[in-house]
Amino acid sequence: MSHQTYEAAAPGVGRQAIERLFNPRSIALVGATERSIWSTAVQDNLTRFGYAGRVHMVNPKGGTIFGQAAATSCAATGEEIDAALLMVPESKMIEAFADLRQARVGGAVILSAGFAELGSAGAERQQELAAAAREAGIRILGPNCLGFANFVANTPMWTTPLRRAMPGANVAVVSQSGAIAGQLEQFAYQQRVGLTHMIATGNEADISVADAIDYLAGQPEPRAIALFLESVRDPARFVAAVSAAAAAGKPVVVLKVGTSEATARAAQAHTGSLVGNDRTFDALCLQLGITRVRSLEELIVTTDLFARLGPVTGKGLALTAMSGGVCEIVTDQAEAEGVAIPQLADATLARLRETLPALATPSNPLDITGAAMLEPELIARSLEELASDPSIGVLGFVFDAPLKEDKRGFARTFIKNVGAGFQSAGKPCLMMSNTFTSVNGEARALTEELGVVYSGGGVRHCVNALGHLLRRGAWQARVRTAGAQRATVDRRPATERAVLEHLAAYEVPVVPALVVRSADEAVQAARTLDAPVVLKIASPDILHKTEVGGVALNLRGDDAVRAAYDKMMASVTAAKPEASIDGVIVSPMRGAGVELFVGTMRDPQWGPAIVVGLGGVLVEVLKDTSMRLLPIQQQDALDMLQELRGAALLDGFRGAPAVDREQLARTIVAIGEAALALGPDLLSLEVNPLLAADGRIEALDGLTEWSQS
Repeated sequence: MSHQTYEAAAPGVGRQAIERLFNPRSIALVGATERSIWSTAVQDNLTRFGYAGRVHMVNPKGGTIFGQAAATSCAATGEEIDAALLMVPESKMIEAFADLRQARVGGAVILSAGFAELGSAGAERQQELAAAAREAGIRILGPNCLGFANFVANTPMWTTPLRRAMPGANVAVVSQSGAIAGQLEQFAYQQRVGLTHMIATGNEADISVADAIDYLAGQPEPRAIALFLESVRDPARFVAAVSAAAAAGKPVVVLKVGTSEATARAAQAHTGSLVGNDRTFDALCLQLGITRVRSLEELIVTTDLFARLGPVTGKGLALTAMSGGVCEIVTDQAEAEGVAIPQLADATLARLRETLPALATPSNPLDITGAAMLEPELIARSLEELASDPSIGVLGFVFDAPLKEDKRGFARTFIKNVGAGFQSAGKPCLMMSNTFTSVNGEARALTEELGVVYSGGGVRHCVNALGHLLRRGAWQARVRTAGAQRATVDRRPATERAVLEHLAAYEVPVVPALVVRSADEAVQAARTLDAPVVLKIASPDILHKTEVGGVALNLRGDDAVRAAYDKMMASVTAAKPEASIDGVIVSPMRGAGVELFVGTMRDPQWGPAIVVGLGGVLVEVLKDTSMRLLPIQQQDALDMLQELRGAALLDGFRGAPAVDREQLARTIVAIGEAALALGPDLLSLEVNPLLAADGRIEALDGLTEWSQS
């Protein structure tokens, strides 16, 4: 159920009820019993956290539970209750909601399973539950949900053991899996990453990850949001929530698993088959500034650094270590992961030569060598010089904070100099451990005392995280504003020529062409073009022309054109006797160049998208493609070209002339605009090949696929 549907049924209560649920002044534990591990865990959490509100034990049998008298129902308490934790069987759930309604409860966490996760019958029971909640004006978290913890308000409505909140917390966790949320909480504690909120959404009968993100966007404490995602049930709501978080300066970092069946169905269009099931979500992340990671560890490490380092405006990373081997590891990793480690400016190198001992070589990454062991001040001076380089946006220093200070204070001295260098840098800076390691309270206290942001995530995860930080900074620098409403056209170009004419209307350069209906007309057209020509069959019923003998290349002279025309008509008629033939297209033969594929598709969840790939006919084999959701801008198209593994082919590989990337990007943007103009019934518009040769860019072929509705 979407948030919009809920509020339509219960106007005015949606946001207010969510606030009551996640920051309650009173709580009811419905179905509480000392025999339940769930009841025991949530009661222990509330006691240990020092929850300041009233906690009501509710059990139809009454009695004494956890040392206090239990009410037989929420209504029987005679008090206002903001949030209820339902730990009753699925069969008693509707009855429980009647009680919640009578007691005017604001929101409910439903621990119980037995709903949509069991199939269609369970889904029906879940819909009945959601309807009862809507009627009562109660927001639901769950069912099949471990709950939430509002650490900043000392409110853990969570049904497994939790640790107390840490000072300076600024990371929120949202997860569709309660078990994963629990693992993230444990790992965050191991790394001394303070959590402000943890919300598990379960089956999402009502409150979804989008609602949770939207709620957190309005809270002052979280500075970044870690999201574990299995599926998105309401795409429009999700986009709006992430956009609200971005507007509030709260980056979203996501670990998404699985693939969407709806996206898989988009593969009916050729373009969809090229990008696979999960690429559309990748494109969405690029469009919305969401950072996508691949492991639980990376999720916490990255979100933590987003929260503590804040936005980055520079281009690249400068990294310093007291080990040449570490510097080499970082160089290899950065290249593999696309993290920018720029070469330093000549002026920077000159200043470093004056600063460093003779055995050290100024470079990026910078090995300041073991000389720093004797002269720790080299650390501060080197970091200050690196920070002055105009290409550097963020600095890193590799050094392990001790779990316990050594008696002679060596580590303190080193970290003090790291802090001095960081403070003079005026840019985001991070000290990272060499390998993945735990961070205890003493290590965190020492680094914070000395003005150092420290992560135990190790070189691998920290360098990746800093790369994500730099990429988000670049995204923020060009966040688009909403464009003007695009007009659609009332036509469905189906033939190659009609598609090319439509593209030309949107300033896409297309190859000249004439449509002929006889061999004599073909000869005359070839004479008019005064060049070697290509013949291609023109038929709305034939999409892949080469398979039926519908293409003839590099024809010179009247006899060759006439013979090719007659042969083509005979071949096509034999292969496709039922096909409607509009004629034959005569175009000039183009020389060798860089062939590209540009295609659009309409994803069932996320809407129109565009794919760019290299290879022409080889694109199906190479699948070297990049993707974005439409509409795109010039810089998006340039980024897509750079993401291709074969991008070097655009720059004059082995003596070939370079392609004008700016012109090519404008053409890709124009193809996207032409596709959007055809409206929602267009499944796919494809240009293959888009040829870059002889200083020009031209669409040589185009086709469309349409929905049957």
